[in-house]
Amino acid sequence: MIISSLLDTDLYKFTMMQVVLHQYPAAEVEYRFRCRTPGINLVPLIPTIEQELAHLCSLRFTEDELAYLRGMRFIDSDFVDFLGLFQLNAKYVSITPSATDNGEIDLVIRGPWLHTILFEVPLLAIINELYFRHAFPDHDLAEGRARLHAKIALLRDTPGFDKVRVADYGTRRRFSGAWHEEALGIMRTGWGKQLAGTSNVLFAMRSGMTPIGSMAHEYLQAFQSLGPRLRDSQVAALEAWAREYRGDLGIALSDVYGLEAFLRDFDMYFCKLFDGARHDSGDPFAWGDRILAHYEKNRVDPRTKTLVFSDSLDIPKVMDLYRHFEGRCILSFGVGTNLTNDTGPEPINIVIKMTRCNGQPVAKLSDSPGKSMCDDLDYVAYLRRVFDLPAA
Repeated sequence: MIISSLLDTDLYKFTMMQVVLHQYPAAEVEYRFRCRTPGINLVPLIPTIEQELAHLCSLRFTEDELAYLRGMRFIDSDFVDFLGLFQLNAKYVSITPSATDNGEIDLVIRGPWLHTILFEVPLLAIINELYFRHAFPDHDLAEGRARLHAKIALLRDTPGFDKVRVADYGTRRRFSGAWHEEALGIMRTGWGKQLAGTSNVLFAMRSGMTPIGSMAHEYLQAFQSLGPRLRDSQVAALEAWAREYRGDLGIALSDVYGLEAFLRDFDMYFCKLFDGARHDSGDPFAWGDRILAHYEKNRVDPRTKTLVFSDSLDIPKVMDLYRHFEGRCILSFGVGTNLTNDTGPEPINIVIKMTRCNGQPVAKLSDSPGKSMCDDLDYVAYLRRVFDLPAA
């Protein structure tokens, strides 16, 4: 089976889940799947996806895995105790062909946030791997190895880039789990200290690498329902995070409402409290320049803060960003699909996004066209008015 461990997911799923357990255990949510790549027929895969889902829901955390999580400085013992009892339940997931009869699937996850938050990443990895098995059954990974070695050499051997640190963010859209693990081994050998770590907790545990992650979009989106009022939802989410982690895991996600709204809420208190910010949509150069100027405006030395870039990166783009921001701040780069699914066949762009929390619609207002996802257009328009954002 494709997923053999509940640790085969991104670290930020656990960091967000701990907040949910401690602060919002009764929250009810809904997630929906979308394939952003046109013309992809996933309907024939539904029976196999359901088989993989059933296996996923049979898994439990092992004692070794729980001990590994317990050793992380920011994971609380009571959360690990909860995970020792945890098991995913397929009753929260429905998978059917789309009513449009165009090859798309309607995959909906609906239930308690605490018991559904771990579905997203393994389900995306399952769908992605099944698609490539079905579409390219005899694919030779020699091309993928050659491309990966070329990327490693480009960064490692170009003068002036020896201090660049790249992290693997490629779990959800990897070509396969086996290739993901092999690719990480190649990167570790070729890059050494230039490989900062991986978002994948299982592979971090197996290899002794650093697991990397903080928060995702769903966390801030949920506060549109959980917060005291809609306009204050972003502030409420950041404050809840600070209460949970007391200064640890201090990278704030900046693009749930777009950069303008983020900067209005990210005042001097948050500038000093959080270690930095993560970019995941829009022009990364313009974003970084504005973030650094914002730090200076709030009397914070930007050289002490970290900018994390993670939007559709490849190695040449990492190098361009490093050239632009070197010496102005601390830099971190998370590269996903380009490291774990560049083997020849064109990757597909699939996502699972939170669309409702406690029965109310939630949305992300992205700085990149096509990244927003909500099933209630009236709510999106209202959200834009509340945050004083122009119409899309």
